[in-house]
Amino acid sequence: MAQRVASKPGNKAYGILSVLVQAYFDVEYLFDVDEQAFNPPPKVKSGVIKLKPAKVIPDMKSEQKFNLLVKTAFNQRRKMLRNGVRGLFDEEFLKDELFSKRAEQLSVNDFAALTFRMK
Repeated sequence: MAQRVASKPGNKAYGILSVLVQAYFDVEYLFDVDEQAFNPPPKVKSGVIKLKPAKVIPDMKSEQKFNLLVKTAFNQRRKMLRNGVRGLFDEEFLKDELFSKRAEQLSVNDFAALTFRMK
């Protein structure tokens, strides 16, 4: 979970949680926690992250549109963005080169900027 929150664009762990948290917080992955620190030891790795409120929140049309776009884009994360978000944008705008990428290749700021072009 900690790696998902802290992951950057282009990383396999980057997803809905990463984008939504990083839009409002500066995330820093601090360190791993050894399984033996817990009793009984868990079967998953643990990590510690530091969340600080973001000094600058990306400019977006609305939080509702931002959340909808992010969730819709990652719903079909292995497809090109244009296929996953087809119903949210005008057909002409979907021809933009940006929509040839996959959702995990877009930054938080890219998603925020796209909210202004949504229907």
